[in-house]
Amino acid sequence: MSKRNKIIYWIATLWLALGMVATGLVQVLKQQAEGQLSPPGVYGITQLGYPVYFLTIIGVWKLLGVVAILVPRFPLLKEWAYAGFFFIMSGAIFSHIATGHSMKEMFPALLLLALTVVSWYFRPADRKVILVNQ
Repeated sequence: MSKRNKIIYWIATLWLALGMVATGLVQVLKQQAEGQLSPPGVYGITQLGYPVYFLTIIGVWKLLGVVAILVPRFPLLKEWAYAGFFFIMSGAIFSHIATGHSMKEMFPALLLLALTVVSWYFRPADRKVILVNQ
């Protein structure tokens, strides 16, 4: 793996991890922000038509996915984590489109989806699943 590809991988992966941890924590904690009638994630998830308990499920998945992607070894677990991130973010994008939301509201999910794809594509060989013919 070239030095350039390693740099791209780690920048994308660290930004992805930061974004997933930040949003995952907000979703799990569902904290009340000052001056707001409802916590930030609660308003967004209900606008998309989902029940509030989805916040906890998605938040926990994001936090576990970050751990899976950052720890060494376990390439199959990493593949599942990347797939989960892809499904969560593409589902969020589709939900925003289906409810008529603007690009501004969709942008965080688009950014995290792009970072997921870039991180997955540039991952080092030791973080890939190697298929062996039997």
